[in-house]
Amino acid sequence: MKVSPGTRMHVLLTMVMVVCVVAGGACFGFVFGGWAGAAVGAGTSSVGVGLGGFFHSQIAVDPPPGVRTGSALEGIADVVVMGVALYEAAVFPVVPGGVSDREQKARRTVAYRLAAYDGLPRAVRISAAGALEVIDEGLDKQRARTAVKELSLTVYDSRSGH
Repeated sequence: MKVSPGTRMHVLLTMVMVVCVVAGGACFGFVFGGWAGAAVGAGTSSVGVGLGGFFHSQIAVDPPPGVRTGSALEGIADVVVMGVALYEAAVFPVVPGGVSDREQKARRTVAYRLAAYDGLPRAVRISAAGALEVIDEGLDKQRARTAVKELSLTVYDSRSGH
């Protein structure tokens, strides 16, 4: 996969800025509380950077109301497929008992929230709901795989170029 020099530079600068903010938090904490303060300062600044990145990415992903951008919606539809597939993997793990109930519930919650996004094409939401229903039954692994495959084909068919 080729990555443009501009993208590389953006990632590098972002990483440098994150490291500087965390190091600054550690230094600030060290001045006021020694090594324990440094750990608290670094941890607090890390959480701040993480939350800032999370909320910034949400703003960048969600288009303004009434505006439909094809590539953003296609990306969100792809994420729906991934979320549903991860939930399927939690319900039908490769190793019996390999996924805890807590993790399975978390993946289920994420998959349902992704599938309910209003900006998705109706066909994708309906297909995702069908796949989630089959997975929730937890009875037939092959039927669940078929439902997830149908979801991915629906997402592919909903792309603007097709």
